[in-house]
Amino acid sequence: MLSAAAGNHTRLYGVCLLATDKTHTPTVLAQAVEARGLDMLFLPENSHIPVKRDKEWPYAEALLDPLSRLYDPFVALSAAAAVTSRLLLGFGVCLMTHRDPINTAKAVASLDLLSGGRVILGVAGGALDEAMRNHGSPFRQRWQIVRERTLAMRTIWREDPAEYHGEFVDFEPMRSFPKPVQHGGPPVWIGSNSKQVPARVADYADGWIVYNGRYPGDAVGDLREACERRGRPFEDLTLTLMDAPWDADECEVFLAQGYSKLIFLIPPGAGDIDAALDRIAAIVARLRAGG
Repeated sequence: MLSAAAGNHTRLYGVCLLATDKTHTPTVLAQAVEARGLDMLFLPENSHIPVKRDKEWPYAEALLDPLSRLYDPFVALSAAAAVTSRLLLGFGVCLMTHRDPINTAKAVASLDLLSGGRVILGVAGGALDEAMRNHGSPFRQRWQIVRERTLAMRTIWREDPAEYHGEFVDFEPMRSFPKPVQHGGPPVWIGSNSKQVPARVADYADGWIVYNGRYPGDAVGDLREACERRGRPFEDLTLTLMDAPWDADECEVFLAQGYSKLIFLIPPGAGDIDAALDRIAAIVARLRAGG
């Protein structure tokens, strides 16, 4: 079985798609991904879409219907875990501005334990101001909230008793079990694309999910510089490309740059998901043969 935490620079390949009540069920999807020899399945999170929105949502206006229909990723990935044995289970991403950190820490730890240590926790703040406010999170402070809730969860995973005191998370010594199988908890990868992300990754994460074409700079070089400023080894972190190109030669360019994990995005309306998975599996076979 693959370990989510092992081998920051081991090349792994996975898929991400908007799993809804109109797509394959999570169990059928997970079995199809694992049967094709792929390594990872990532599912996104979105609790709801507010009907009234003051601003357009870049990149997602055409996706509002499927985003309102997403399965809860904890439920969906638990179902996926039950019918697979080696597939890594990724959150692409878990919106920490929408979640209580104590309950989420227990859910992540439970999934990691029940799956045998196969969880990768992608985190972010989200993009919809109104949705965050529905969950009690101010938009302008979303990244402070993500940081504190992530650090608080890690404290719960690693310590007994655990306590945390911050501006947005504050609890006295407490006990919470189960603990994750993966030492210190599952790897945390930040999934965001602003110029501030490299510093955030170097500060409190284990990796970065870079969305292909959306980061305004040199992601690899900027993360190296952020690690140097932070005094953290760049080699300790994992660089992952979301929406990897469906072309083996183009993928090789990203792998040569320093990305070690490639996630192929299957867009809504792609039609035959099994045919899409077959195409991805063929690309991955070429990459493995050449690597």
